[in-house]
Amino acid sequence: MSNGNGSGGNVSRDEQLTVVHLMRHGEVHNPDGVLYGRRPGYHLSELGRQMADRVADHLEKRDITHVVASPLERAQETASPVAKSHGLDLATDPRLIEAANVFEGKTFGVGDGALRKPDNWKHLTNPFRPSWGEPYIEQVVRMMGALDAAKDAARGHEAVCVSHQLPIWIVRSFVERRRLWHDPRKRQCTLASLTSFTYRGDTIVSVGYSEPARDLVPAHLLAGAKPVKGKSKAFGA
Repeated sequence: MSNGNGSGGNVSRDEQLTVVHLMRHGEVHNPDGVLYGRRPGYHLSELGRQMADRVADHLEKRDITHVVASPLERAQETASPVAKSHGLDLATDPRLIEAANVFEGKTFGVGDGALRKPDNWKHLTNPFRPSWGEPYIEQVVRMMGALDAAKDAARGHEAVCVSHQLPIWIVRSFVERRRLWHDPRKRQCTLASLTSFTYRGDTIVSVGYSEPARDLVPAHLLAGAKPVKGKSKAFGA
């Protein structure tokens, strides 16, 4: 992928290349195994901080001029090493926040019996919207707005936006013209991964994906891994 530095010479604004990296936060300290969603107070674990540092090292020589994060602590803590390594202030964009979910604060993983509880059934009626949380199309609208803002802030260079698994996957699916409803187990958006959008002018011309901290990610949290009882992938949203 191009380094995105199209600001010099006679390159017009419409032809400038800009790269916006959507980064998922690192592992979170969550000993009770709840789906924390937008709840405050969930910080990176020690392993999560190692992931954030690893990605900062990976991006150290890139032409990054703008770093922005979701307002949630785990995203801010993941973005901080990247901003620091480039001598940049860390900005906050509420549009990068995690998707709302009615199951926040509850355990909702493989083998915990959540799907057998009648109180939960009313939230599981429409997987296409979805009925248990923020509509997919609303996530697309806000995430595209955040991407465009980052592109404008770093035009001709590169930006890093730290967000969360579901919003990142949904906006990527929209850009790549896939259906928005999906099997959560098949999302390609591992902890501390980079989903990179290259713009020519104001148009996205390619999407890339990389996992600079893959060797640090627990096996059951990698994309495509088989669910393990008591270890839900949903917790690392």
